[in-house]
Amino acid sequence: MRTLSPTARRQLERAIADARDVAEEAARAALQTLAVGDRDPYEHLNDSQRHLRRRLRAHARYLGDRRDPNTGEQAIGRLVQECAYEHWHGMLFARFLAESNLLIEPDLNVPVSLEDCEELAKEAGSGLDKWMQAARFAHRMLPQVFRPDLPVLELCFAREHRLRLEALLEELSAEVFAATDALGWVYQFWQARRKDEVN
Repeated sequence: MRTLSPTARRQLERAIADARDVAEEAARAALQTLAVGDRDPYEHLNDSQRHLRRRLRAHARYLGDRRDPNTGEQAIGRLVQECAYEHWHGMLFARFLAESNLLIEPDLNVPVSLEDCEELAKEAGSGLDKWMQAARFAHRMLPQVFRPDLPVLELCFAREHRLRLEALLEELSAEVFAATDALGWVYQFWQARRKDEVN
């Protein structure tokens, strides 16, 4: 049984803490693009964007974010946290799976590498990058972990945020993804800063 070395554990802790900050910033920006917290949608939003906006507002209320009945403003703090968590962990799980040759292209049911994901994304012309493609595969493989009906998974982070998250992920050593205790540390480190704030 291989566990994380102290050096790899510190590396993972820093990456997770930084990823949470970046992912929450990205999530808030993506939600603001759709005016999810505002009373009214932006006039330029198309029908599908307006539909997603309504679903996100309803989901925010389901999570416990409050809508002000007087102003119509919608709190989005919990929605931001869920969005950040789902997007970052989709990418992270994809790398865990890819490092173990367990990332599966669901239509063909064959293992794929991250390089394969990059080629598949280009061929599809979908505007996805390799990490987004890999995360979508991970979501489909693990529906009990990543609920496919979550509206936050339909959001796309801005390129600058995606690049920062990708850099954090790519800087992690292969040792992290081979350790049997790494996933346990992932969840602990994700909650660490908020736990300190509460304490």
